Amino acid sequence: MYLITGGARSGKSSHAERLVSASERVLYIATSKILDPEMAERIAHHRASRPAHWRTVEQYRGWSSLIGPHNDPQEAVLLECITTLVTNIMYDAAGNTPEEEWDFAIMEHEVNQQIDELIAACAACPAPVFLVTNEVGMGIVPENRLARHFRDIAGRVNQRLAAQAEAVWLVVSGIGVKIK
Repeated sequence: MYLITGGARSGKSSHAERLVSASERVLYIATSKILDPEMAERIAHHRASRPAHWRTVEQYRGWSSLIGPHNDPQEAVLLECITTLVTNIMYDAAGNTPEEEWDFAIMEHEVNQQIDELIAACAACPAPVFLVTNEVGMGIVPENRLARHFRDIAGRVNQRLAAQAEAVWLVVSGIGVKIK
C-alpha cells in the first residue's frame, strides 16, 4: 500500500497517476458521490480526464469486494480519495439526525471500521494499491464543530494509513517528496 497526501490542488492526484502509469492496467476507485450540480461537473471532468483503458468503480465502502487476494497482480489499484470516503461515511452515520446532535465518536467508529477493512484488503492484495488523501492538519483550527471533528478524524485516519503504508509521498506545488 502506498499513500499520497497533500493539500487541496497540490498535484497529489497527478502524482498518484504518474506512479500507477507504470502499470498497463489500472483499477480506479472513485469515492465521491454526486450531491449537487458542481460535484456532478467535477466528477464528469475527472471521468473524462482518466485514460479510457482504466477500469473505474465508484464506491466508498465494502473494500473486500474490490481489493484483496482476488486482484490481478498486474492491475494497479488507485483509490481517490480517502478524505472524501471519510466524509461520506460520516454523513452516512449521521443519517437524518440534526447536525447539532451528531455523535462524532459513533461517526469515527464507523470510519475506523471501513479503514480497518481497507487496510486488511490492501495487505491481502497482490497488486500495488495507491491511496490518495488530503493533508487537512496544516492550517488553522476550523471555527465550526463539524470541520474540527472532520479534521481530527481525517488526520487520525491518515496517520493509521501512513503507518501501514510501504511508502508515503507528500505533494506540494506539484512536486512529490517521498517521506517514508
